[in-house]
Amino acid sequence: MAEPRSGHPPLIAGNKTLRQVTEDVCAAMDRRPSGLWWAGFLAALAALGVGVAAVGYLLVTGIGVWGLNRTVGWAVGITCFVFWIGIGHAGTLISAILFLLRQRWRTSVNRSAEAMTIFAVMCAGIFPIIHLGRPWLAYWLFPYPNTRGPLWINYRSPLVWDAFAIGTYFTISLVFWYLGLVPDLATVRDRTRPGWRQRLAAILSLGWTGSARTWQQYEIVYLLLAGLATPLVLSVHTIVSWDFAVAVIPGWHTTIFPPYFVAGAIFSGLGMVLTLMIVARRTMRLEDYITLHHIEVMGKLVIATSGMVALAYGAEFFTALYSGNRYEQFIFVNRAFGPFGWAYWIMVSCNVLVPQLLWFRRVRTCVPAVFGISILINVGMWFERFVIIVTSLHRDFLPSNWSSYTPTLFEAGMLLGSFGLFFTLFLLFCRALPVIAIAEVKGVLEAGHPAPPTVLPAPAPPIFAGAAVGAHEVQP
Repeated sequence: MAEPRSGHPPLIAGNKTLRQVTEDVCAAMDRRPSGLWWAGFLAALAALGVGVAAVGYLLVTGIGVWGLNRTVGWAVGITCFVFWIGIGHAGTLISAILFLLRQRWRTSVNRSAEAMTIFAVMCAGIFPIIHLGRPWLAYWLFPYPNTRGPLWINYRSPLVWDAFAIGTYFTISLVFWYLGLVPDLATVRDRTRPGWRQRLAAILSLGWTGSARTWQQYEIVYLLLAGLATPLVLSVHTIVSWDFAVAVIPGWHTTIFPPYFVAGAIFSGLGMVLTLMIVARRTMRLEDYITLHHIEVMGKLVIATSGMVALAYGAEFFTALYSGNRYEQFIFVNRAFGPFGWAYWIMVSCNVLVPQLLWFRRVRTCVPAVFGISILINVGMWFERFVIIVTSLHRDFLPSNWSSYTPTLFEAGMLLGSFGLFFTLFLLFCRALPVIAIAEVKGVLEAGHPAPPTVLPAPAPPIFAGAAVGAHEVQP
């Protein structure tokens, strides 16, 4: 990748040395948790407790405690599943796709984005299991050798597709995240005093030595995993979209769903990444590593994906009008002006109108404004999934089948609990592991700083150049 032009803002501010990078990132793990961290952690833990109580009561009583009826068989449970699967897509985008495209600005945010992916997939995996009605039989979804005779799973069931999609996505994302952690775990091992933390870091770092041969093999494996993870961005949410597209229900039976769902997933994931990164840079004192430049670049990605989502919204209405199918036409008019029209216009406002503010550089570089926009994107994308699911079910072909739907407190508690689980895991991650990829950041320390005119341009550095680890770090 060519060096940035003169005058371009540096990727890492403050003219950091290699040792300073290590000390700054690891300081967040070493210092005592702040009062703000404890407040967030206790709030997340309380929300998780509400979710556990709601799910526990559901397991004892049955899914009749939800507001479901004969017409609306899917609602908040599947809405949350699609929402959390989508949240994880930005992590894979930043980690794998931007890595293959040699976008070096990603190095400050990829570690947290990868962790976000894993935690979001864990939250998503809960909902299909609960929705089975008999979650203790969830293992039936996997085609392992068994003694049940000719009884096998129904491969035409969307629940089976979801099980394979979640399992594959979680496995690859976890391996990719852990591999990136190995050099940083070796850094933690070399700078930690003897004790259980050092022994644990030594085990998890897999005997990392930091030799040239080790780095060469590491880069090859990392590149292969990035290439393997990239198709998952497209395939996983495409499979989720087929949960709906294979049905003949108006509003679902459309071929636009796969690209529509993928663009929406990346859009919602970027919103969550911005939310978490803005909070992390302030509470963990990482302004020199997650700079305004990073926030601005991610804001531009939000504009692009918001445009894709807006195009999909318009294409749905155009396709219904052009088809001449009165059922399709009715379902989209009902979405905008029917009983759930309020949810539809929340979706459009948060996903299409609000992100347009990011066209202005003054807004993109205003941290509070970007933070507010990211929150609204998360709200809008949850309502998008809710609108797609509920408005197509509560009004189908026959008016005699029409019914209304009202979420219950147990569904609200389950939704709150999923957010509690997500933020509890993320806050623990921030305390236990390096939230910034130390090794990768060291490779871009000079990016954005114009080279002295007397120095001849050097050959392109390797991917993780300058990423010395351990106690014997070389000062630049």
